[in-house]
Amino acid sequence: MGAVMEAPLSTKPIRRVLKWQAIATVATAAIAGVWAGGAWAAVLSAALGGLVNIIAVVVYAVVFGIANPSSAGATVAALFRAEASKLLVIIGALWLVLTTYKDLVPVAFFATFAITVLLFSVALLDRN
Repeated sequence: MGAVMEAPLSTKPIRRVLKWQAIATVATAAIAGVWAGGAWAAVLSAALGGLVNIIAVVVYAVVFGIANPSSAGATVAALFRAEASKLLVIIGALWLVLTTYKDLVPVAFFATFAITVLLFSVALLDRN
């Protein structure tokens, strides 16, 4: 009988990534608010920048989690599907925010977006 796989969002690496991204999003939104003199548009822009990647990581975890690969080849294929899904969500979310939020503060949005993208890789490297 095959090994029982953990629920996708309950794995320690994914929880760590989401936690780090959420902390960075809140911190960057607070900094953006102070930087912009309390402008809510900057706070919301930063929050949206982080939210794009948080949602993408959730999709990544779910797509990989439902694959339940049973071999090395199936694992690689599942990882590619999960990564492709994450990228599609990022592209779609970026398009949605950039075309609908008219008060977007680009510096706050893209700074938080970039920080949370980098945290995905860094958090996965942390072995604690």
